[in-house]
Amino acid sequence: MTDTTPFDWQPFLLRWSEEWADSLPDGEVRSKEDEAARRARWLGFPPASEERIAAVEKRLGRRLPPSYREFLQVSDGWQHAGGFVWLLAGTAEVHWHNDESGLADIFEECLDEDSDPEERREATVWRRGLQIDVEADAMHVVLDPEDVDEDGEWAVYSWASWRAAPPERYAGFAAFMRDMYREFHGLRAHPGDGEPEFVNDTTRELDALMERARTAALRGDWEGALPALDEAEEYGRPRAVCLGDQIRRLLGQAGTFRFDDVAADPRYAPDLLPVLVTEHAAHPFRRDSTLTFHMRGAGEDVVSSARAMLEEMRDGTYRYAPAGPFGEAVGRARELARWGDGDGAWRTLMDSLPEWRPLGPDHLAPLGWLADPLLGPLLTPERGRELLSTPRGGQRGEFPDRSAALDPDGLAWLADPDGHDGPTSYRFVLVEGVEPKDLPGLLADGEPGGEPSGESDGEPGGESDGESDGAVLAGPMTSYEARSRSFHGRREFSSYDDRALVAVGRAGAGWSFAFDGDPAHFDARRFVSPAVAAAAGTGTRAVVVWSGSRSGHGEPFFHLSVARDGAEQYAFTYMAGETHRTGEIPPALDPGRFFGPGGDGARERSLLEAVSDEFGVRLPRHALTEGRLHTFTTRSWTRPPGDGEAYVVIGMSGGGDGMR
Repeated sequence: MTDTTPFDWQPFLLRWSEEWADSLPDGEVRSKEDEAARRARWLGFPPASEERIAAVEKRLGRRLPPSYREFLQVSDGWQHAGGFVWLLAGTAEVHWHNDESGLADIFEECLDEDSDPEERREATVWRRGLQIDVEADAMHVVLDPEDVDEDGEWAVYSWASWRAAPPERYAGFAAFMRDMYREFHGLRAHPGDGEPEFVNDTTRELDALMERARTAALRGDWEGALPALDEAEEYGRPRAVCLGDQIRRLLGQAGTFRFDDVAADPRYAPDLLPVLVTEHAAHPFRRDSTLTFHMRGAGEDVVSSARAMLEEMRDGTYRYAPAGPFGEAVGRARELARWGDGDGAWRTLMDSLPEWRPLGPDHLAPLGWLADPLLGPLLTPERGRELLSTPRGGQRGEFPDRSAALDPDGLAWLADPDGHDGPTSYRFVLVEGVEPKDLPGLLADGEPGGEPSGESDGEPGGESDGESDGAVLAGPMTSYEARSRSFHGRREFSSYDDRALVAVGRAGAGWSFAFDGDPAHFDARRFVSPAVAAAAGTGTRAVVVWSGSRSGHGEPFFHLSVARDGAEQYAFTYMAGETHRTGEIPPALDPGRFFGPGGDGARERSLLEAVSDEFGVRLPRHALTEGRLHTFTTRSWTRPPGDGEAYVVIGMSGGGDGMR
């Protein structure tokens, strides 16, 4: 069936004719020509003799391309080439188009100096092309004598006014006819009421091919399965779109994934429906009325589930929770991802994937986790390939190599010289022996020590409005979402008020972090390190780092302070070529090793490596830059203004429509 198979016109055209005849409903009113073709089970005509072909070549002044010439030797013309060309030219009708359609004038008006050769060829082919459509549904088909391959085949160009697309190109006449045969199959694959079921040797062969591809995909051979599914999809076979879309979605390919309405089936809705809904939710201007566009035939229970999912996804509370051992692993993975351990979460999912079972024969892989706000950001194209290459669903196969971790060890990634993987300025607090959920009690205003309110799984759902005590963790969100929400409802801004919006998580064994990737201006005169407050508990250490070495605004600087048991142990601030220090700094962190007089802070990376080695800490790059984390607002990192110190307060009046 593939285009690389040596082409034999006689059996191909006979099969096409017989399948066409069998697909016609009984009692349908047909033209005299169609009824004759149905009875004869032949869509063609008598073959053209060599003399007749030679005569038309003399009339045209060119030898015909090989595949069209061979076609005429079997049938001198053709009826119903696909769904929209009702009669294809034989020797009597074929002629030079000479812009009979007027398309050359239309397309040439659109050309300009930036038009590429392909666009120019598509515009001018209508002047030189050999027309082979005789009767069609506003469709034009020509052979191009100037677009010729090494075998002498002329390319075919077709264009229809109702297609809103550039002309479609085929490598030759045989390729065009193969595609028209596939189009015929695609149009018959879903028979309407009263039409016979479209089953024949071709459909049975394709369905068997598709089933083998499904089994191969579950064994991990998605690369072998996808071409077979794509071929079946070209013939319009049911199930092919759904199976292929699952693979393409996990590969991260662009496009609209509709799963061929299988998501509307209650069996598959728990896993496929969330993917459709989350893509709808990602477009804020889509109307809710279009939610069910790709859910044809869905019952009210599935539609209600989709609407409920949409609301959960918009407020960030949707959770993917499949049943069985794999579902238990998903729960563990969510907890790891919740506090920033994306690599650990991914390994948890992959280790349990062989235990996953499909919901039915049209299910190839778990997909619902892509809609989960914590698990979805874990996907990369490399990880998608790893998942698809892992045997699952009761199948056995060779396990793939593990995909590379997304989070480097330590802290040095913050000093990425290109600025692609990290912020240009940042600050963070590391606290030992404290869970991330307890950080607001140490770093925010309000009563410390209380457990934040949350949902049944312990995932806090409250959020600070920027003016409250800030002692509640907001639900997981991206850094952009968190910063946007932090300004919502806030009506007063002070030059002395520097409450950091921080994301929280685990920073390695026994450590938690609170990270701000967009800090305010650093003023060494008014800065108050939160390390002392963070280390209030007995035996607790806290580390504070604030760097603006690459911010491009003001003097480069780097601050480090360390506290234990509620007291500062040591600290230093490097700025403008000078270092101010207090306490006994360990040799490994001595700023003299990294910043000399008049230095520019270029050894920031080495210093960050020393900090991570000294305390055994790390920060999760992927979670901080691409994922979702809990957030809260700390108390101010600057002291209140002293006597005689001026400061600015900007107030927004009313609903934010003015300033005072």
